[in-house]
Amino acid sequence: MKKLKMSISLPVSVFKEGKDYIAFTPALDLSTSALTYEKAKERFSEAVGIFLEETTKQGTLGENLKNLGWSKIQKKWTPPITISQNVESFKVPVFV
Repeated sequence: MKKLKMSISLPVSVFKEGKDYIAFTPALDLSTSALTYEKAKERFSEAVGIFLEETTKQGTLGENLKNLGWSKIQKKWTPPITISQNVESFKVPVFV
């Protein structure tokens, strides 16, 4: 069987937690980490590939995407759209 490369566009957030860079997409509820930004992006790409390959092999890709909020439009899966990503402040009660 031939292994082909395909292009996929996903919303990805990369943030720093301690010394690690975390790459996360809510579209697949998938994340990975590394010590550098570039390595986190590389590992993230690998993780997306593994997710797609394994769910395709198991025959659960469509079901998983649907459960993650994806829509199938004209035979093409479309991820949910990120409308906003902001840092918000909230006042919450604290019990001391």
